Amino acid sequence: MRVIAGSAGGIQLLVPRRGVRPTMDRVKAAIFSSLGDDVTGAQVLDLFAGSGGLGIEALSRGASSVLFVEQDRQSVAAIEKNLAKAKLEGRVHHQEVFEFLRRSNLKERFRIIFADPPYEKMASGEPFTEKLLRDESLPQLLEPGGIFILEKYPGEELPENAFWKVSRRKTYGATEVVFLQHSAIALPASKKLSRGSAAHNVYRPPSWER
Repeated sequence: MRVIAGSAGGIQLLVPRRGVRPTMDRVKAAIFSSLGDDVTGAQVLDLFAGSGGLGIEALSRGASSVLFVEQDRQSVAAIEKNLAKAKLEGRVHHQEVFEFLRRSNLKERFRIIFADPPYEKMASGEPFTEKLLRDESLPQLLEPGGIFILEKYPGEELPENAFWKVSRRKTYGATEVVFLQHSAIALPASKKLSRGSAAHNVYRPPSWER
């Protein structure tokens, strides 16, 4: 696994021997091609960060900050080593993702949120994806007009809920990438046209949505 482009382009990243399913380079390339310039200056949240490949790619391409959240100690150590190897800075939280969401102060907002949860089910029998999409705290961490990018097993159905709408989805072999927006903030209230608004105030969607 490597950094594809940007200031750290070409650098090989360390991957722990167990418990990690790194995003394939071609999938990562497709994700960032879709995001385009929206990565530049963005605050990014990388959940189930693994070895940090997505967040580090974002930093390499000009994101202003990345917060990595990962439970596994070996993966946390790999993220820290990969950041040092790429000469990039990021915040790393050694914490279980749902605990992080429960304890989040909800003051920080992110333009881009990545999540690559385990494909297997939780100990309770509930799929990680289902629990994540039904978490009430997650959409509150997203900026108005921001994007949540979820990797999941292609055969797994998305649960119906009022929080998210699917903007784009594509399958790459054993991985499906889903771009989601929070349904309540897909069109930010501050950017909706009011009666008498000038044409140049029309909300312009981010590049990945166009």
